[in-house]
Amino acid sequence: MVHTVSLQERNALITGAGRGIGRAIAQGFAESGAKVACVARTESQIATVASQIQADGGSAIARVCDISRQDKVEAMYHEVAKALGGIDIVVLNAGIELEKSSVADSDPELWAEVLNTNLIGTYFCARASVPYLKARGGGKIITVGSGMGHKGVAGSSAYCVSKAGMWMLTRVLAQEVWADGITVNELIPGPVDTDMTQWVAGQPEGKPAAWASEWFKQPEEVVPLALFMASQPRKGPTAQSFSLMSRDN
Repeated sequence: MVHTVSLQERNALITGAGRGIGRAIAQGFAESGAKVACVARTESQIATVASQIQADGGSAIARVCDISRQDKVEAMYHEVAKALGGIDIVVLNAGIELEKSSVADSDPELWAEVLNTNLIGTYFCARASVPYLKARGGGKIITVGSGMGHKGVAGSSAYCVSKAGMWMLTRVLAQEVWADGITVNELIPGPVDTDMTQWVAGQPEGKPAAWASEWFKQPEEVVPLALFMASQPRKGPTAQSFSLMSRDN
């Protein structure tokens, strides 16, 4: 895919970059000239992504990190900043959904694990981002949220709550760092064909009835919006939600 936005001389850190949306954004940013740090828990996946970017003429490194561990996050940021020469853009994409059940029938351990990764892990990464972005005179934090965090869906309480918390974190952090030239915005991809939506294949009509008007897209189709957000001016929009959804729920 050819992108016209230039991210030359920009360094980007992308979590959850081993597959799906994160992988597509890492490749899209690299094609646009950014040096990219591909971060995820599975070493084989991010090594493959970084190698492909390099084979295509881009610049990328791979770093393994469990974002639910604060010590691992802080060590990873230090390594990435040292390897790339600084960090300008952060895409907080890593997330999980471990079960689809009602609150009454949910597994407390799985529920907590989703919150620990999606919300607490994002908080650890957002917190760690600030000093590195400030050192560059400002930068971009893009949180990958969900429409489910704005309007809940029965049977997915942990995921909905984690994404709702992430949206509030986005807005509060934006208020705190605007004077440092850092913008913080949410990207809502809407339904995307990834491992997290494999359950859709079992639907008799191909996708849920509630998605009848939705654009069920491929990960690469999220990239243009991510590039738009990453290339906005330093005093550009912040505390905003940019969505590719067709509906408001």
